[in-house]
Amino acid sequence: MATDNKNVMVDMHTTLGDVRLMLYGDTPRHLENFVKLVNDGYYDGVLFHRVIRDFMVQTGDPDSKDAPAGKMLGMGSPDYKIDAEIQFPKYFHKRGALAAAREGDQVNPEKRSSGSQFYIVTGRKFSEGQLNQMEQSLRHGQMQEIFNRLASEHRDTIMSLRRERNSAALQELQEKLVKQTEAIAAENPAKFTDEQRQAYMTVGGAPHLDGSYTVFGEVVSGMDVVDRIQQVETDRNDRPVEDVRVISMKVVAP
Repeated sequence: MATDNKNVMVDMHTTLGDVRLMLYGDTPRHLENFVKLVNDGYYDGVLFHRVIRDFMVQTGDPDSKDAPAGKMLGMGSPDYKIDAEIQFPKYFHKRGALAAAREGDQVNPEKRSSGSQFYIVTGRKFSEGQLNQMEQSLRHGQMQEIFNRLASEHRDTIMSLRRERNSAALQELQEKLVKQTEAIAAENPAKFTDEQRQAYMTVGGAPHLDGSYTVFGEVVSGMDVVDRIQQVETDRNDRPVEDVRVISMKVVAP
């Protein structure tokens, strides 16, 4: 749990009970935006529009407030995004983590967050073997991302060699970039910390999201309410059949 004295507490009153959230002081852009929206009453009346058991519950879409039954939701937000504040592995997707939703990498490679939508992780527990397999996948993804970045930096050279049909030089450059990729990855290898492993094996979470979304807080009380939300019946779009609503939110005085 974070101990920064700039952390802020927010009480979320829902139709299924109350949840207290702690916003991390060292993700200031997300904290300040969230507090402003809370104080403006922006979240009052929004639905939990996406609920997936053993994964997460999501809310914050302003279009959900008066949405008719069955309407597909999840596209609404203010007319701005928030620059990512991903502090991995310090903050990760353990059970109870509060994180910002966002558009996918294809249209949002900077991983900027939605202006208002957020989710709370419920997740599930993982075995040591499962975490080892996921760690291998993380490393593969890290290597691919580094190699793609290096290739992009050498794009003009690569295109020129292709036009010249110089396969020997292309092969030599590829081998050079592979060695650079391995060296960069070795300096900061993608792996779970002891704290992450312990959390994912004992309380659970959603480790496959780590490093890709901004975790900016956590549930400090009311996780039983979040569990009640995740247990509700949902339709094929993961929207609860019977509306679960945020009635109001309030910043709690320190």
